[in-house]
Amino acid sequence: MKDLHIAGGVDEGYGKVADAFRRNFRERGEIGAACAVYRDGRKVVDLWGGYRDARERALWEEDTLSFWASSTKGMAAVAVLVAESQGLFDLDEPVATYWPEFAQNGKENITVRHLLNHQSGLAALDRRIDFATVADTDALAAVLAAQRPWWEPGKYHGYHNVTFGWCESMLIKKVDPRNRTIGRFFVGEVADPLDIEFYIGLPDTVPYQRIATGHMQALRMALNMHKMGGRMLLNMLNPHSLLGRSIRDLPIPKSGNVADSRVRDYLRIEVPAGNGIGQVRAVARVYGSLATGGRELGIRPATLRTLEEAPVAPSGGFRDVVVHFEEARSLGFIKPMPGQWFGTAAGCAFGHHGGGGSGGFADPDAGIGFAYAPNHMMPWHLKFRGDPRKDALIDALYEILGELLR
Repeated sequence: MKDLHIAGGVDEGYGKVADAFRRNFRERGEIGAACAVYRDGRKVVDLWGGYRDARERALWEEDTLSFWASSTKGMAAVAVLVAESQGLFDLDEPVATYWPEFAQNGKENITVRHLLNHQSGLAALDRRIDFATVADTDALAAVLAAQRPWWEPGKYHGYHNVTFGWCESMLIKKVDPRNRTIGRFFVGEVADPLDIEFYIGLPDTVPYQRIATGHMQALRMALNMHKMGGRMLLNMLNPHSLLGRSIRDLPIPKSGNVADSRVRDYLRIEVPAGNGIGQVRAVARVYGSLATGGRELGIRPATLRTLEEAPVAPSGGFRDVVVHFEEARSLGFIKPMPGQWFGTAAGCAFGHHGGGGSGGFADPDAGIGFAYAPNHMMPWHLKFRGDPRKDALIDALYEILGELLR
């Protein structure tokens, strides 16, 4: 790859991250990607390279936008915490306090905290819905309000693959004085104050040519299936399992090509659990703010302390009843666990990863906000177990921090 296109730069002392970024292209099959890091509120890494669209030989540019898949959940959670810090709701109040119609079919005692921690039991829907229903907030709210929990709320946690974001959005819309959905709330209360570009529901004014095209390889998918674990694989293939149901909750286009009109239709609607579009440095900026106190966003210190503390398991333990392995969550974010560690040894970090390889996190112990997104899409399940490209960047960053802190 003699003509490898790498742009941007790093501050003095962060060269190992740039080296790892280049090796991802040379050794790990990277096609196009970006990585950004904030430390103590200052941007110290801002790299991008490769192809935004390899088929068209279009280079990844400074303003290229990435598809964030489930990493969007982290940005949606930030919006919810901003609303909580503004006093719009209490985490331990029943959701029905603010959304009375929600108290159907055994959901009257589900708290906001249950929703954020994937403990509400609403991991999947009984019925399929279409784009028109998602775009109609009243119709979508009615579907969610009528849904019965799949387990006793608060007893277990289970990955709410798609419903997580919609429930958050309906809550925000109920309590926000301006009646905004979570996508609009995020723009006004997170993106604008931080001067970043990230969307949940892509505006028509954004040219699709700026968005990185996803590239998927069937062979790579097949070769990595064994890393999923037998139980998870069986449930993914079973359309009647909770995982299978959650995957089919929305008819997501299989194409990663943003020139496909159906893909653009999907990006225009709000799926706060999975269709965020934004710059990598924007996600790093958000996590960098959270890592240094969240003052620009008005996050309450007590809320941030909760995120930094060790996660509290539901009464049924840390084992996720949808994906069937242990995972720790706190207020909408994933916490470090053996097998998917990130941050310092203190374990106060929090963040979210997404299918395809994207991810970001805040590490208050080190003052770090990190984000990475590729367009060579790794198998969906590796978002739980770790992506070797992202892990290489994180390892290089913390090797540097270890040297700087000696």
